[in-house]
Amino acid sequence: MKAAIVGIAGPVLLEAEVALFRAAPPAGVILFSRNIQDPAQLAALVASLRAVLPETAVLMVDQEGGRVARLRPPHWRGHPPAAMHGQCYDRHPAAGLRAAWLTGALIGLDCAAAGFDVAAAPVLDLSVPDAHDVIGDRALAQDPEVVARLGRAMAAGLMAAGVQPVGKHAPGHGRARVDSHKALPRVEANHLDADLLPFVLNADLPWLMTAHIVYPAFDPTLPATLSPTVIGTVIRERIGFKGTLVTDDLAMHALSGRPADLACQALAAGCDIALYCRGDLPATASLLAECPALEGPAAARFARARTEAAWRRMPLDASVLAAERDRVLA
Repeated sequence: MKAAIVGIAGPVLLEAEVALFRAAPPAGVILFSRNIQDPAQLAALVASLRAVLPETAVLMVDQEGGRVARLRPPHWRGHPPAAMHGQCYDRHPAAGLRAAWLTGALIGLDCAAAGFDVAAAPVLDLSVPDAHDVIGDRALAQDPEVVARLGRAMAAGLMAAGVQPVGKHAPGHGRARVDSHKALPRVEANHLDADLLPFVLNADLPWLMTAHIVYPAFDPTLPATLSPTVIGTVIRERIGFKGTLVTDDLAMHALSGRPADLACQALAAGCDIALYCRGDLPATASLLAECPALEGPAAARFARARTEAAWRRMPLDASVLAAERDRVLA
């Protein structure tokens, strides 16, 4: 099994994708809006993927709530943006924490019912007023301790539904003044303790996702995703993260170069999993052909993430939780 999670082209699994995944099985597949039409179609696609992927491979979806949601009404439940939980916390901290847990649990129930193992949430980046709005209302709050507490509550809700959460984007995307989907940001701040704190306080999460950002205070040249210094010294040591570290999407324009080369560079720098979401078959095939196997400590972390979500799962009633969330956020 290769140390990569990849996208696919459309709403059905192509014969060429089946052949590729059998020849060079990835550690997982991530689905986007282009892959999701309605519950019946998604169920058929998930069944096709499960039939060809290794038993331990994961299915991932980017499902934060708000504007970042692949499972959407009318077929799936709508969820508030992260910032709404921070606003609720400002009025009543206990209510804000409960709302964040409820949203995590409800997102988790939607994802689990659809066949997903991993949800790319919560966002642990700070809300920074003068930064680019690529994060914006995806951030839970401005105060790092509040972000940490709300992020932990949301992650706990996801795991209560049996879904593995992914904290993002380490070591912090909140201060970026450009959108890393379009260009490479540089965060010139010399003191980033506040940005790191939500990750430090959530260092026991099963997954974190890296940021495609250059932090000159840590590494003057390489973005975090490709930097052995940022990954080793900052994420693994200073933050203290021991779980599965996945890159942000290597197809984003913050990075340049062949996706396969970027994947190998990120893995060599210390990431456990390379994420390539575009779904274009030639580049995906090259990446899987050249990507190393998921083995050793990285494989152990990957397996532990699944186990942790499984043992934290509990019986949940979605209709009861949704009604409570409506009351709490009202």
